[in-house]
Amino acid sequence: MIFASDNWAGASQPVIDAMIRHNTGSAPAYGTDPLTERVTQRFRDIFEHDVSVLFTATGTGANALAMAGCARPAGLVMTSGTAHIHCDEWGATEFYTHGMKLVPVATTKGRISAGDLAREIGKYPEGSRFGVPVALSLTQASECGTVYTPAEVAALTGAAKTRGMVCHMDGARFANALVHLGCTPAEMTWKAGIDILSFGATKNGCWCAEAMVVFNPDRVRDLVTLRARAGHLFSKSRFVAAQFDGYFEGGHWLDLAGHANAMARRLSEGLAAAGHKLAYPVQANEVFPLLDLATIARLRAAGAAFYEWPEAGSSEDRVAVRLVTSFATPEADVDRFVEIAGG
Repeated sequence: MIFASDNWAGASQPVIDAMIRHNTGSAPAYGTDPLTERVTQRFRDIFEHDVSVLFTATGTGANALAMAGCARPAGLVMTSGTAHIHCDEWGATEFYTHGMKLVPVATTKGRISAGDLAREIGKYPEGSRFGVPVALSLTQASECGTVYTPAEVAALTGAAKTRGMVCHMDGARFANALVHLGCTPAEMTWKAGIDILSFGATKNGCWCAEAMVVFNPDRVRDLVTLRARAGHLFSKSRFVAAQFDGYFEGGHWLDLAGHANAMARRLSEGLAAAGHKLAYPVQANEVFPLLDLATIARLRAAGAAFYEWPEAGSSEDRVAVRLVTSFATPEADVDRFVEIAGG
């Protein structure tokens, strides 16, 4: 019963098969191979836009380099208080941008509102000595498993663009959000005002496949140079491309996310029926129930892997835990977890 993270899952069989299929002969290095170009065209088809695509080794690398591409002195990056770039990336954005400051905006259930963003931006008027709002970074799906609608994204980017800010989306769980919303990738990104996307596939069935997808190259510059200098330029780029080739084939990426989301719904519904409250609505593939300590001990004794998440809520006898489902989560594991949690 593995619910610690979708990073714990392996790679899907079609992704592995694609890597094996493309592991023949020789191919030009550093992203100049035909497969990388073909996959780039696949991204263009999926997003209905003439995007540029730059592979990176990690999502942290994609996020930090995206911010480095728009960095300026005394720059400020507005984001949520729970954002991965703010809480979990070891200061990577600050490091790669030579000191741009991350400014957390008031956050409710992982999301920020356009009104709160506008108020935060207003604290830094033109010419002030407190910093210059440069970028907005939204996480989709959020670290709380909640999702912004395209209209909400558009409202947020609209508020940011009144000050000429670059709009970035951290899409580590992009596919999970997309499946929940039922919209198109274009509607969730550039049509809603996003300039650059960190597109994550590692959490959703790939081995190591992350990319910066650039919709508006005039807003983020020197990414090719920044990526190479940061050590994120793969020499054997075709093996990252191969993963994306298997990932996208026949809508496989959406099927993987659909299963993960369905397991999260099954898990949340079972826990709710057993009387456990949930800290956040379940929209993607994360569930945050509040469990009593005896139940937590019983689950761990049965071999369940998960993390306590007190920031999502706690009381004298209960604490929130984070449960993350993946493309590989079996229904039997969900049902067994719910059975044990039910006492």
